[in-house]
Amino acid sequence: MLIDSHVNLHAPAFDDDREVVIARAREAGVALMVTICDRLSRFEAVHAIAQAHPDIYASVGVHPHEAKDHIELTADDLLALAVRPKVVGIGETGLDYHYDLSPRDDQRRLFRVHIEAARESGLPLIVHTREADDDTAEILEEEWARGPFRILMHCYTSGAALARRAAALGAWFSVSGIASFRTASEVRAVIADMPADRLLLETDCPYLAPVPLRGRRNEPAFLPHVRTALATIRGWSETETEARTAEAFFTLFDKVPRP
Repeated sequence: MLIDSHVNLHAPAFDDDREVVIARAREAGVALMVTICDRLSRFEAVHAIAQAHPDIYASVGVHPHEAKDHIELTADDLLALAVRPKVVGIGETGLDYHYDLSPRDDQRRLFRVHIEAARESGLPLIVHTREADDDTAEILEEEWARGPFRILMHCYTSGAALARRAAALGAWFSVSGIASFRTASEVRAVIADMPADRLLLETDCPYLAPVPLRGRRNEPAFLPHVRTALATIRGWSETETEARTAEAFFTLFDKVPRP
């Protein structure tokens, strides 16, 4: 079973053909998708997509780029939305020091708010991290000491040290089309050492189209190329890759019923 654990179907890039994109995903063998909330003002649109399709689920959260516009956000705000039908994750949240579109103090505070909501709800925390390895690890470890929560390091492209520290907390990792990029040898080396039973697939569409489709708008129908990249890295067959990543998905996102 192919499962796309991270799509952005509410993105404007899909406004003209969203239903066609979803149909193409199904034709490509994608059985389930999780569409991701990046700011609360977009939650209703994200949730409506999930509600309209039996094979799509949703998250609730604020991307670190948007932290500056959510400085009053509380865990209770997230929890009030997390009880909605088909909401299965908290995030995406985390730290992005590459663009610094929000002040770092605001990013760090919002990250902890999301962790509190994940801990209280029992839903997985969907973590975005870019050029913030040390702070991401420290916050995860400090918050873990206050009480455990489940972690998904989404579209992982950070260093080996953060991967080890997150894995020590039981984190899962999702692999995107970046794993197929010619220049991503360091990313592939980290993926090769990740826990075999905690790997998921994602497209992060409409971004990061995999080889051989780089430069195009990404969509869930391209997920088989990500599967192939992961299979090559790990030395698995494509069938084994699907089975392993599906099992990891259902273990982590246990609010999603198994077929």
